[in-house]
Amino acid sequence: MSDWTTNDIPDQTGRRAVVTGPNSGVGYETSLALAGAGAEVILAGRSELKGRDALTRIRGVHPRANIRFELLDLASLGSVAACADRLAADGAAIDLLVNNAGVMGLPARQTTEDGFERQFQTNYLGHFALTGRLLPLLRRGRAPRVVSLGSLAARPAAINFDDLQGERAYAPYRAYQQTKLETMIFAFELQRRSDANGWGLLSNAAHPGWAMTNIFANGPGAKANKLMRWVAKTVSPVFGQPSAAGALPVLYAATSPDAEPAGYYGPTGFIELKGPPGVAKVPTQANDRDVAARLWEVSEQLTGVTY
Repeated sequence: MSDWTTNDIPDQTGRRAVVTGPNSGVGYETSLALAGAGAEVILAGRSELKGRDALTRIRGVHPRANIRFELLDLASLGSVAACADRLAADGAAIDLLVNNAGVMGLPARQTTEDGFERQFQTNYLGHFALTGRLLPLLRRGRAPRVVSLGSLAARPAAINFDDLQGERAYAPYRAYQQTKLETMIFAFELQRRSDANGWGLLSNAAHPGWAMTNIFANGPGAKANKLMRWVAKTVSPVFGQPSAAGALPVLYAATSPDAEPAGYYGPTGFIELKGPPGVAKVPTQANDRDVAARLWEVSEQLTGVTY
């Protein structure tokens, strides 16, 4: 798959996709490519203004694109429930869910309206709740898939159940790393539970390498972190890759007939920072089934969403 590009995406006509965080970066490029391949794409984001702008830009490239915006704030369980209810009211199945949205490195600990640490809820817990609420629509889909966004940042991470949300000791990037590991654990556990319960899902994960996206260069953490701004300006262009290239592993996981259940995909260049998409290295801790079962139980308790 070393030469896999968007030209290799199978025809997506008749498939309905939901992409979170679609306004810029990897989410935008993923939505753009899926729309270009014929899918109906629902852009699920928390800013209607930015969402409408993304719609305009995609239609500028693909005038006949079948796309629309849905309001979704992952930092609000109420918003997650409302979005899922609106999609259910449509009566149409969902064939693909891409759990892409995220925030990184918030310099000071913040809590959401639900009382959760913001990175924990936005990156992981909100997607857990969204996937669970959309499960009935996914089960009705045609060869349904769920792709969750991991990260190289997950490699050194561990799940600290004694301080899951950094209430005792908050460190911005350690918190981010933990959410990315949680997301990967979720992707693999979702596949195990689908297999055990006959849900018919293909659940996998992908990471974009060092993609030059707004989450890194212009995120809320960057505004307060001079080092992060310097890295985004000087180091990223050397070691990183454009968002469109970072989206390729996600698109491969989402559309390729060769993408496997519980697979993990990313760039194949030097330490997976950039390069053509391929099989990525899974952190050992992401395959810990005992941790996965405990995290799942905690997530259901915190969200009130059971699968």
